Amino acid sequence: MVLSLNVILFLTLHLLPGMKSSMVNLINNGYDGIVIAINPSVPEDEKLIENIKEMVTEASTYLFYATKRRVYFRNVRILIPMTWKSKSEYFIPKQESYDQADVIVANPYLKYGDDPYTLQYGRCGEKGKYIHFTPNFLLTNNSHIYGSRGRIFVHEWAHLRWGVFDEYNVDRPFYISRKNTIEATRCSTHITGTNVVFKKCQGGSCITRPCRRDSQTGLYEAKCTLIPEKSQTAKESIMFMQSLHSVTEFCTEKTHNTEAPNLQNKMCNGKSTWDVITNSVDFQNTSPMTEMNPPTRPTFSLLRSKQRVVCLVLDKSGSMSSEDRLIRMNQAAELYLIQVIEKGSLVGMVTFDSVAKIQNHLTRITDDNVYQKITANLPQEANGGTSICRGLKAGFQAIIHSNESTSGSEIILLTDGEDKEINLCFEDVKQSGAIIHTIALGPSAAKELETLSNMTGGYRFFANKDINGLTNAFSRISSRSGSITQQATQLESKALNITGRKRVNGTVPVDSTIGNDTFFVVTWTIKKPEIVLQDPKGKKYKTSDFKEDKLNIRSARLRIPGIAETGTWTYSLLNNHASSQMLTVTVTTRARSPTTPPVTAAAHMSQHTAHYPSPVIVYAQVSQGFLPVLGISVIAIMETEDGRQVTLELWDNGAGADTVKNDGIYSRYFTDYYGNGRYSLKVHAQARDNTARLNLRQPQNKALYVPGYVENGKIILNPPRPEVRDDLAKAKIEDFSRLTYGESFTVSGAPTGNHPSVLPPNKITDLEAKFKEDYIQLSWTAPGNVLDKGKANSYVIRISKSFMDLQEDFDNATLVNTSNLIPKEAGSKENFEFKPEHFRVENGTKLYIAVQAINEANLISEVSHIVQAIKFIPLPEDSVHALGTKISEITLAIFGLPMIFSTF
Repeated sequence: MVLSLNVILFLTLHLLPGMKSSMVNLINNGYDGIVIAINPSVPEDEKLIENIKEMVTEASTYLFYATKRRVYFRNVRILIPMTWKSKSEYFIPKQESYDQADVIVANPYLKYGDDPYTLQYGRCGEKGKYIHFTPNFLLTNNSHIYGSRGRIFVHEWAHLRWGVFDEYNVDRPFYISRKNTIEATRCSTHITGTNVVFKKCQGGSCITRPCRRDSQTGLYEAKCTLIPEKSQTAKESIMFMQSLHSVTEFCTEKTHNTEAPNLQNKMCNGKSTWDVITNSVDFQNTSPMTEMNPPTRPTFSLLRSKQRVVCLVLDKSGSMSSEDRLIRMNQAAELYLIQVIEKGSLVGMVTFDSVAKIQNHLTRITDDNVYQKITANLPQEANGGTSICRGLKAGFQAIIHSNESTSGSEIILLTDGEDKEINLCFEDVKQSGAIIHTIALGPSAAKELETLSNMTGGYRFFANKDINGLTNAFSRISSRSGSITQQATQLESKALNITGRKRVNGTVPVDSTIGNDTFFVVTWTIKKPEIVLQDPKGKKYKTSDFKEDKLNIRSARLRIPGIAETGTWTYSLLNNHASSQMLTVTVTTRARSPTTPPVTAAAHMSQHTAHYPSPVIVYAQVSQGFLPVLGISVIAIMETEDGRQVTLELWDNGAGADTVKNDGIYSRYFTDYYGNGRYSLKVHAQARDNTARLNLRQPQNKALYVPGYVENGKIILNPPRPEVRDDLAKAKIEDFSRLTYGESFTVSGAPTGNHPSVLPPNKITDLEAKFKEDYIQLSWTAPGNVLDKGKANSYVIRISKSFMDLQEDFDNATLVNTSNLIPKEAGSKENFEFKPEHFRVENGTKLYIAVQAINEANLISEVSHIVQAIKFIPLPEDSVHALGTKISEITLAIFGLPMIFSTF
């Protein structure tokens, strides 16, 4: 049986758990467990907490009526950073953290605006990652620009929780409708306003003029702006302009504007926001309440982050003696304690086999002497059985013994074995309030480890044949406090199988955002190699500079004094043994300055579990602070339980699995399932040849900045929105390297051996069309043979004079001859030109086009979004000036379209 892509994606969205560990639950129509976290860099201000409470309280009522009495906000937890003073009314958090919060309050990196937005890069109907409010936004009255904060919160909540998109389009603010009128991109079309161009702005006031018609496109000129009427009767839509007093609802099937060229139509196949919302999991079993008002006001819990407490719970059972597992575990644990864990943290250690022993009660990490007291107790022998529960209970005891609460503390559990009694301690784990990060080593590690991580909000990792897997997993478990500049950054993690007496060379770029607390670590399997490391200024470090630990775990480490030099570091390793051996190089560092965030990379899968043939998506976010990093190479490597590796290049091209182009989110579909079980994820992001740049443009999925309103026939303008200068919009950054480890995911239902794909090419989402003389020129990003991999076999292009006919009956629309169109490799730019033979083309002709792709198995993609091509004959130069000043009846007739002057 061949499933349609629609069915497969439905299963992916609705039946599989998402990756982000949000603690929000919808119970009896009320949302509980919303976490709003304040970044540690935000100065203490009681007003901030008061305004958050007011915002959520107002939002609860607005949400209740907007969802037709279905949902409201019942309980919210505000997470206060450790940098704020302690107070008696603050409680200790359990699993709440800044990194896992639903809403974050943080300053923007490079101050160029306070637009509230939601980080959202999934498919239609998929939850977003977080809502971002700046402190300035929460402390300043911006109601005249965005509407009240409560209304804005509901707008962003719809992005975050229900996966809907904005109904405006800053890049395409106007379009030509089926009725041949110029319309603002909006929903609903009942919203009225005036279109103007700002001629001159000075001292908070501006001179405006009516918009002129562009003689080339027939649309309004590029700088034309909508100024809405302050007084409206339209109730829709919250996803367009929630600032209007009359707007209290989402666009429904009846009021939805399917023509508008906005992200909602593009991503959701023309469905209204209300249709997407009512099809969400939240609404499947939720009925309208009988009460006419929300049952209660939201309640708020104030939680203050605590000092980081971590206890390592390490397996030393007999099976750890195979494949150098014990040594690999000790190498990774030592690296974590010396290079990753943040200074000032409290750290303990437990080892276990069939019994457990507390090796170290909690010790505050302050200097190298403290590290050595803990690493000295790493296990040297592996024997005995496996009792995971005893290990966990000993971990709890090590924490409690030091008068620390297990609530909010972290346990890093590493094991390669099974424990048939592991479920007996699930209840103790739940009651502890601890966060348990699990590392499954090898294919036989207990299948219940993921349950422990899921129930406590911890990370889950899998390491197998990749000799650096454990090191990478430990490196990923940094503080969740939001203090990015204090976290360790991994620059390199390379495993090299070197033949006897041979040398290998490599380079590691150190960019100017990092360089503090920099370590180079080399490990070996037989004999210590000869090491030469050279900094960008030519200074050399030799083998004798690399300190070898006293534990005989085949590891040597060099800490670079002070700040590491910026530039390319080179290393050379000589295997001075007669036999081949595996050498590894790992480089970690921290931010150079506490005020400048480093470039970071984070990776995850769209789902924790995948069931064949459903695809999953690999995501990697590369950014500096909140700014996307563009123009780099991002490679993902997935490893199966039998050690097979799959390499995948990730793209930020706005096609295939990638929702938005140039947002710093690199993604691809993953369908190469080689067997069932756990898969690990590693991502390497590299900037080479000075191609990397920052995108300083404002993010998408945000509340619309309203430039002003029309009141009683007069235009009342808001202050101009801060804009980024064009020369700064894509600021270049230097070459860099980042390595990150993503959480593991589990595959089931995959057949053994080679199996034919049952997936079609991905839907084309960036189709563009325009007339050139009597020809139509199309461009799009090529899909693959299987989603976005390989290349399609052929294309089906259909054309119609009717938008609705193409949307509702694509298969019967006029077929375009594509016999000379040979599909390119996925990710390539396709260009195709044709003459619409079956249509009379004249000035004002308007045609609609959509495309499908077919693969070698004759599986057909979804129909692309519908694009419009309009034939215009440009006016003579001497007529263009008249067009903008006094429009004659003759001019209107030439365009063949009604002119709406300055209103719509």
